Amino acid sequence: MNDILPQSVATWQFLEQQARAIFSVYGFEEIRVPVVEKTELFCRSIGETTDIVEKEMYSFTDRNDLSLTLRPEGTAPVMRAFIEHRLHNRDALNKLYYLGPMFRYERPQKGRYRQFHQIGAEVIGLDDPRIDAQVLAMLSHYFDAVGISAVSLQINSLGCPKCRPGYRQQLIDFLSQRLDSLCDDCRRRYGSNPLRVLDCKATGCRQATEQAPSVLDHLCPECNDHFSRLQQHLTELQVPYSINARMVRGLDYYTKTTFEMVTGALGAQNAVAAGGRYDGLIAQLGGPDLPGIGFAMGVERLALLLGEDAIASPPPDLFIAALGEAAARQAFIWLHQLQRAGLQADMDFSGKSLKAQMRRADKLGSRFTLVLGDDELASGQAQLKRMADGQQSPIELDQLTTQLRAALDAAAAASL
Repeated sequence: MNDILPQSVATWQFLEQQARAIFSVYGFEEIRVPVVEKTELFCRSIGETTDIVEKEMYSFTDRNDLSLTLRPEGTAPVMRAFIEHRLHNRDALNKLYYLGPMFRYERPQKGRYRQFHQIGAEVIGLDDPRIDAQVLAMLSHYFDAVGISAVSLQINSLGCPKCRPGYRQQLIDFLSQRLDSLCDDCRRRYGSNPLRVLDCKATGCRQATEQAPSVLDHLCPECNDHFSRLQQHLTELQVPYSINARMVRGLDYYTKTTFEMVTGALGAQNAVAAGGRYDGLIAQLGGPDLPGIGFAMGVERLALLLGEDAIASPPPDLFIAALGEAAARQAFIWLHQLQRAGLQADMDFSGKSLKAQMRRADKLGSRFTLVLGDDELASGQAQLKRMADGQQSPIELDQLTTQLRAALDAAAAASL
């Protein structure tokens, strides 16, 4: 588990703010769900034989002997809230997004921690492939907006309950002839969750499954049409993609469309955003039989790709260098007024020399400084210094807020 220090928080805030801004353009609303849920929710939704349920969940028993789990992913809690509060009665189409921490007990690696953070989005109510394309277009829009270009979109289809059983059996038959080449995990799960073998990163498993049957060759007409139309819509929207027939994802609830945003910059664990369609999940959890599609992005990985210190904290608009007790007292009052007016201002509270205060202003990256002493108090006028080039201009102290705003606007205009 990892601390997010002040020098990194500005990057995190930028990533979150861009998500809120872009998702709202596409009609999404934020939902906030608890960090703790009943364990059975994840067993029923994610799947008993998945790595998450078998090995990675933080579960505990409370004082009433109820088994609770720190959420390992966001879709199941959002679906639970959707059902519990009957959000389908509010609107036939619901677009929701969430931000927050998730928890998995797995081997820590680059960009992945046991407490990690996700930004996710869900669309509930339509199974039209145009919805799938719009979700992927929004995801592509987000990566463009935050300035992360070293990613590519991969898509696949996992079929549906009508066509997947036949493919699943063919895959089991194929794997049964190659068990000696599979890792211990894949040998254990090949009969219960054989699709996961295709996603294994172990060299022996990848070599053993090179000639495995493709799920795309076993799609029913409905799933094949859905996948073909998705590709057509992505092309129309000019969203670049490639097909990865080995992509299966690690959760049992996926059907039809699955996708990942992948990068080569983070080692073997190369997905920075992933998701898919889960048309049977809501009914499986006791709700109405409504289709859905969604995705989640790992914020730690996004921050690594962008650069943890890529976004700096905003510098002060003004640093007041006060000389003497009277000036310090008046500076403190003006500091408060500037902050109430929404301007970022700072001053020295330790009585340091003018030279030391100017060094502090420079270290903070303050846009302007104001030297305030007895002469300035007496005349009601001081010199406002623009730190970028040292240019000074007189300012009336009783109009400090107004004139500082004007100076900031002028500096911004000059930089365009």
